[in-house]
Amino acid sequence: MSVQSGRLGAAFLAQVEAALAPADALLSDRYPGDDGSRQPVHTVYVPADRLSADPSHEWGRAALNTAADHGGLAAIARATVAGTDSAATELADLVENKLRTEPIEDLRIDFEDGYGVRSDDEEDEAVAAAVAAIRDAGATSPPFIGIRFKCFEADVRARGLRTLDLFVSGLAETGDLPPGLALTLPKVTSVDQVAAMVTVAHELERVHGLPDGRIGFEIQVETPQAVMGVDGTAAVAKMIHAGAGRVTALHYGTYDYSASLGIAAAYQSMEHPAADHAKAVMQLAAAGTGVRLSDGSTNVLPVGDRETVEAGWALHSRLVRRHLERGIYQGWDLHPAQLVTRFLATYAFYRDGFDSAATRLRNYAHRISSSVLDEPATARALAGFIRRGEVCGALTVDEVESATDLPISKVRDLALHRPPVSGA
Repeated sequence: MSVQSGRLGAAFLAQVEAALAPADALLSDRYPGDDGSRQPVHTVYVPADRLSADPSHEWGRAALNTAADHGGLAAIARATVAGTDSAATELADLVENKLRTEPIEDLRIDFEDGYGVRSDDEEDEAVAAAVAAIRDAGATSPPFIGIRFKCFEADVRARGLRTLDLFVSGLAETGDLPPGLALTLPKVTSVDQVAAMVTVAHELERVHGLPDGRIGFEIQVETPQAVMGVDGTAAVAKMIHAGAGRVTALHYGTYDYSASLGIAAAYQSMEHPAADHAKAVMQLAAAGTGVRLSDGSTNVLPVGDRETVEAGWALHSRLVRRHLERGIYQGWDLHPAQLVTRFLATYAFYRDGFDSAATRLRNYAHRISSSVLDEPATARALAGFIRRGEVCGALTVDEVESATDLPISKVRDLALHRPPVSGA
């Protein structure tokens, strides 16, 4: 049987292509997708006046000591996240190694709410101390590090800009900027503030001879104006695109946002319906843009007597698991003891789902018939899940390659929507 040619001529098809070219370009520019860089599983906030010489390993030691005081990591895992003794032991070994080698993935030195209002001289000195601490730490510094400066509201704008200027300038004048430099713009209330931050970043690059685009920043979503604008649209979506490619992440601010809606203090939580609504809007706004999401914090800390500590761990581990299941792969930690359940819950999440995800990815990649018919988008999600687990240390490369029968490079390529995985 001969194949008939279509009736739409080449000139007409070229006309359709030309009509859609601007939309294609806009989609490619505004929604580039994940760039494949690492996302930390958490951000640790330390007030600038409490910054120590080696906060990462200090927090790691404190977390391990607290765990030891409460029966050890395996016992805590059994009580919070693990279903069997073997799973608890496995998790404990992985988390102990993490707490000894890289207990803080992302450190934010706080010059905002956690620091408060100080004299200009005192804050200037604290900025200089933060720069010196980063330089002194060298290779022991967390892979992501930066500051949260005061917001762009009129009463504190000048102070926030001064802190930002002194911090970036101090780093630029003493060497290269840290590869994982993170700058957090809090309490954003307008697209104009984001546009102003773009201007500030560009000027800092100009005066220090830095490459265009070197300075990015996070938007902290903790005001209702960031979620819904005066016109009833999702302002946070406009903020991402007003960032001109410099917005790296959206971080949810649990308590400022809840308070701004009039929610009573006793009910302010990462899992309040208002919090879920805000984060759902953030998730929609960020989808496809390459901008990462982070949940906020719980101020219920695992400190005090045994009962209070264990209740704090139970709550924290549940909240960590909750945001992971909802596709938000980062959160905030405010106390060293929270590192215990941050990594136990995170590692349990990836290990619990690994066998099923690896089997389905292997079947998809090697075209093995099974009871689940996965399509390319789902295969990317499976690979993305496994890749995140491997990057954070919950899964080993050997485990991934053995279970999927694929090189880790192919798992990563599929996760990032690179050329399709073929049978090995």
